Amino acid sequence: MDLEELFPSKPDDPLVALARQDLDPISIEELNERIAALKTEIERVEAHIEAVNKHRSAAEELFKKP
Repeated sequence: MDLEELFPSKPDDPLVALARQDLDPISIEELNERIAALKTEIERVEAHIEAVNKHRSAAEELFKKP
């Protein structure tokens, strides 16, 4: 899937800019650092998703009709 399909209404989205960046001038060390930073960001986003899902579940349980 192309990033343009994922973020069509966000042309200034940093993820789109990141995906368009030319990797040729970047050293292997810098690429490995980039991968580590992206993995850290993925973990942060996954933790946020988990927290939102827990909050949503708690709210749904609270307002559940008997």
